[in-house]
Amino acid sequence: MAELRELNYQEITRRLRKLGFRLYRQGKGSHELWVRDADGRVVPVPHDRGKAIRKGTVRAIIREVGSDVTEFMEL
Repeated sequence: MAELRELNYQEITRRLRKLGFRLYRQGKGSHELWVRDADGRVVPVPHDRGKAIRKGTVRAIIREVGSDVTEFMEL
């Protein structure tokens, strides 16, 4: 069972691409919006290459994706 941990921007976007998401557009500030064409689901992702994205934010992204922690972390 995979444990939730901090991830960087590249790790999150790699997992989102595996789940069928693509970059849709730049959002407000340093956020990007990623969309999955199959169901139209849109997920905001903070884009800060130098910092790790905290566990709470990673959990919120996982909820928005509609996945569970184990599945997302094992991608």
